[in-house]
Amino acid sequence: MKVPVKVDGRQLTLSNLDKVLYPEVGFTKAEVIDYYSRIAPVLLPHLRDRPLTVKRYPNGVDGAFFFEKNAPQHTPSWLRRATLPVPGSTKNRETIDFAIIDDLPSLAYYANLAALELHVPQWKVGKDGTALPPDLLVLDLDPGPPATVVDCCRVAALIRDVLAEDGLAAWPKTSGNKGMQLYAPWDNRVEPSGYARELAQRLEKEHPRQVVSVMAKKLRPGKVFIDWSQNNPAKTTIAPYSLRANSRPTVSTPLLWEEVEDCENPEELVFTAPDVLARVEDHGDLFGQA
Repeated sequence: MKVPVKVDGRQLTLSNLDKVLYPEVGFTKAEVIDYYSRIAPVLLPHLRDRPLTVKRYPNGVDGAFFFEKNAPQHTPSWLRRATLPVPGSTKNRETIDFAIIDDLPSLAYYANLAALELHVPQWKVGKDGTALPPDLLVLDLDPGPPATVVDCCRVAALIRDVLAEDGLAAWPKTSGNKGMQLYAPWDNRVEPSGYARELAQRLEKEHPRQVVSVMAKKLRPGKVFIDWSQNNPAKTTIAPYSLRANSRPTVSTPLLWEEVEDCENPEELVFTAPDVLARVEDHGDLFGQA
């Protein structure tokens, strides 16, 4: 069944609204679209001007999925796009026609495509359609079992202190999966991947029982891997407030530093779509608040 709707003056056709995309909890496509529509005021600032990569689940989280960087052929003409070079593309493409989500109609369009996960880089596209220098630094914290997000919280506090030494404010959020990320506004004092790598290596040296800075899985059990490579301009990270394709509709959720410091159980930092809507009612947008 198709339902024509008007969103901020743009005509959209929504489809299969009763399709269950999260079978374990019965969360439907209509609820996904509703979540993204309601969270848009705090989500859109973190998507705006950034080329979008989505992870689409047309048959729900238990079905097949695919990453999509190129805007689909049927993308409405009013949805902003930017054609950007992609050196080293695994599909031997010289450029990709990226979508850029600047407004609610564009977000609703992608939610209707069952684009559950929204991923963006740490740089923006300028008004002339070219890539700007990175404006964010990101450190992705991945716990190697039996380590959990509780261990990530301890490492996050260490990173926060190192960043503070360099005059950088750290913003924490959950990944929506098992780990978390720290972001900091970036002034391009040096190349961000090199800076992040040196930071990770320093903490590995100072806290060898807690931290590892290399991806080798054999080194990661019981430690937190600081993935500094997310600062590569070709890479993307899950956007704040994006859903994740888990059994429940979990969300990559901005955190208060008090929550990071006080966390003693992984479940304390698991937030679903309804949880996050309630948090925003209470706190507003925590992301970007040091």
